[in-house]
Formats: sequence, C-alpha cells, structure tokens
Amino acid sequence: MLETIKNIFSVKDIRKKLLFTFLILVLFRVGTFITIPGLDKIALNEQLGASSNGLTAMINLISGGAFSRLSIFAMTIGPYITASIVLNLLQFVIPSLEKLSKEGEEGRKKLSKYTKYLTIAFAFIEGLGLYFTYNTYLLTPLTYGAGKVLGFILFIVSLMAGTSLLTWLGDKITEHGIGNGISMIVFFGIVAGLPTTISSFAGIAGSGFTGILIFAALMVGLIAVIAGVVFVQKAERRIPVNYAKRVVGRKMYGGQSTHIPIKLAMAGVMPLIFAMSFMSFPSIIISLVTDVNNLTGFWKGVYTLFTASSSSPWYYLLGYAVIYMALIILFTFIYTMFIVNPVEIANNLKKNGGFIPGIRAGKNTSEYINSVLIKVTSAGALFLALIAILPIILQAFTNQSISFSGNSILILVSVSLEVLTSLETQMVSRNYSGFLG
Repeated sequence: MLETIKNIFSVKDIRKKLLFTFLILVLFRVGTFITIPGLDKIALNEQLGASSNGLTAMINLISGGAFSRLSIFAMTIGPYITASIVLNLLQFVIPSLEKLSKEGEEGRKKLSKYTKYLTIAFAFIEGLGLYFTYNTYLLTPLTYGAGKVLGFILFIVSLMAGTSLLTWLGDKITEHGIGNGISMIVFFGIVAGLPTTISSFAGIAGSGFTGILIFAALMVGLIAVIAGVVFVQKAERRIPVNYAKRVVGRKMYGGQSTHIPIKLAMAGVMPLIFAMSFMSFPSIIISLVTDVNNLTGFWKGVYTLFTASSSSPWYYLLGYAVIYMALIILFTFIYTMFIVNPVEIANNLKKNGGFIPGIRAGKNTSEYINSVLIKVTSAGALFLALIAILPIILQAFTNQSISFSGNSILILVSVSLEVLTSLETQMVSRNYSGFLG
C-alpha cells in the first residue's frame, strides 16, 4: 500500500488531479462557514443548531453542516440534482431531448447547459422556501420597509450564487480531478461531520455497562453494513459472450470468449443523493406557499411526514421510510437505464460477430440482457434501500435520533470505492500495481 501511494505521487498527472480535488474540497469547506449576509447568527445558531428534524438532518448530511449555519452553500447541490432528475425524466416525453442524449459529446454539452438553467430556477424556488421559513432571523433593519427588499435580495441571491458556485466546483472536479464531482462534494460534507459522530459514539460508550453493550452492538452493525456495501458494490453478474471466427484478408479475427459485467449497484451512490434531494423538496414547496407554523389537517400531515424526526409519531417515520425506500429503488432503475442500454449492447454484439451462448442474436439478446439487468438491479436496489432506511426504522421504535445514518455509510463506502477504482485504472494504465491488484 505504501509503495502504491508513493507511485501515485510520483506520477505528475495523478498528483495534479489529487491536489486539484483537495483544493476544490477545501474551498467547499470554507464556503460552508460563510453565512448569508444580514442574518442574526446568534439566534440562528440557537434555533438550527439544536434542531434535529428530518429535513435539517438530511440536508446537513450532504452539506457538511452548511444548512445549520445557513451559509451560502446551505442548499448544497440539491437544486442541481433536482434539475438533473427532471431533465432525465423529460427525455422520455420530449423527443428533441431524447435525440440530444444520443448525439454524443455535443448533445451532452447542450443537455448540461439546460441542466444549469434548470438548476438556477430550482435554486430560486428552494431559496424562496428557505426565505419564508427563516426570514425572521434577518437583522431588524432588513425586515421593514425598503430594508425588507434588500434583505430578500441578499438572502435569495446569496443562496443562488452559492448553489451555482458549488455546481461549478463539482464540474471542475469531474473534469480535472479524481472521481465524480457531485459525489465527492457530498462525501467530503459527510466526512466533515465524522468528529461529531465519533464524539457521540464515545458518549454512549462512557454511559456505563449498558452503554458499552450498545456501543459494541453499533460497532458490530457498522462493520457488517460496511462489509455488505463493499460486497454489493463489487459484486457483478457476468453474461458470457463468444465471438465467431471471421477472416479479413489474410488474417483471422474472433474466436475468443469474454463476458458482459452487470454490477449489482450499477448506478453507484447517485440514487441515494437523488432520493435525499427529492425528499426535501415537498416541505420546501409547502413552506413557500403557506405558513408552516399554522398548518392544519391534510397539509400539516404531509409537512410532518417529509420532515419526520425521532420526536415524530412512529407512523410518520414509517411512512417517511417507505417513500424514501421507494424513491431509492425508482432512481436506481432510472439511472441504470441511462447508463446501460440492452438494445445498443445487443446491436454491437451482432455487428462484431458476438453472441450469448444459447440466445439468438438481435432482439432475443437485448431481451435477455434486459431481463438479467432487471433481476440484478432489483437485488442491488433493495439492499441499498434497506440499509438507507434501517436507522429510520430504529428511530421509529426507539425514539432515538441516529446521526450517522445508513446513507452516510453507503455514500462514504461507495465513493471511496469509486475513487480507488479510478486510481487503480490510472495506475495500471501507467504500468504500476494498483490498490486492488
């Protein structure tokens, strides 16, 4: 391992990518401490610092505590994720967008530009929701007369600028750094909260014999979950492929056997991030159109459901868990469909003389691949969803808030494996032994 680390830093390109990624993540961390101008920081810290409801905890999870401080990065990359989801879904119903997705690099650039426009729109909407929820923490001169307009502009523009900057930083990591930029930002935000989590675990262990038993059980569960996540992230179903022999000129090609790898977690960590972002959106919309402190009846139930915490009734927590689980499974399938196209794979195999033993080339091959993809993805999505909702279920029956959720573990392990795989590929391509070899 030490030799491999030495080799990494001896390669100029990889060293530059690692340092660039680290620099961007440091800028992100600094931004989480820059509070929106005009806020009463003392009152804000007393209120949000003590809050532990589902919405605050969820956004804090991926923002590195930026939401609890209402910094310029308070909305983190939520609007960008929401925009990506909407644009991906629109490709199913708008032929021109579907056509762009198939036009290669040029089409992806246009779709990326449209995503940025949608991000600004969703940032404005979410910013409005936060303004109407937290405008009482603005300093007095910004709450009356002309000052109220200035306070509104400062609040909204700061959040929109922060989201735009964070999206740009994520793109730069993807282009010039290591790993997926959005995943890396979420990863670093969670890592920033590890000291607090370790401190809370230490507090449990120091509360007597019962505390030690609870701590031991948590550690065993944590290790088991990490092992399970690693297994699912690395596991794959290999579809055998044979290539027929063919003669081109005086040379013979083909005749070899290979396989198509179908991973259990083909979509990686992105469905979790999508689902977390989507779960925060209903409560923001409700806070945008009405005063959440005076809600009654049906809408109060909806708002309570999407902001469920350990103090909420158990049936709200269970409802929250069911919706969250369904969204993770849904987004896993949607994201997998965008990165794996069975029809395209089948056509490429047929074009190059490849075939799956016992399966007729063409339509039958694509149907077979699609069948395998559905079965494998179902198993992977169900595992990820169960791990993600396990802490919520425990909260429902123990009435205790568990700060370090299954989402945290899944994201940390998944992104770590993605980065290691990326470094492995780059090391091997330069004739070095990698981490995994």
